[in-house]
Amino acid sequence: MPSIKGTFGISLLVGALAVIGWAAAVGTRAGSRTVAARALAGDVWVAEQLETDQLAALKVQGFRTIVDLRPDGEAPDQPPAREMSSAAEKNGLHFTYLPVPHGDIPLPAVDTLERTLATSERPVLLYCRSGRRAARTWALAEASRKDGLGAAAIEAAVASAGQSADDLAAQIAARVAARAATP
Repeated sequence: MPSIKGTFGISLLVGALAVIGWAAAVGTRAGSRTVAARALAGDVWVAEQLETDQLAALKVQGFRTIVDLRPDGEAPDQPPAREMSSAAEKNGLHFTYLPVPHGDIPLPAVDTLERTLATSERPVLLYCRSGRRAARTWALAEASRKDGLGAAAIEAAVASAGQSADDLAAQIAARVAARAATP
């Protein structure tokens, strides 16, 4: 015959497991999955691929604008920008689709991101497959921004977000120097 302490312990364990199970179920319902966003600078953040059911959580986390830098169709399981835009709108978020291909970052994408960041409600979350293109495109846009961070601070921000822009160091420095030379 189990002791009162043993019965109490088992009851406590069963209750705790029930609460953990309930919390896990609630945490995986549509719209409640949090996003591991990483700060770049100020109120600009970066994340890897988002899903439509994460947008409600982004709203709760305080984000106002989402920028999708991943071209549609890169992967079969990737939600298309039109679905992400619709889900963002349903959750009261602004959404911008700015596809950036793998490899070299096109100058028009940098210019468009710079304009988008200048006019978007903050905080802004940039995303692509892994966050790499988003962080790198931001680095070039920030380097071009009139009152942007210096080259070392930009590279440090990208690194603190878990990404690398080492191969862009010369481009970042050239953009920072060019804005300093412009009256």
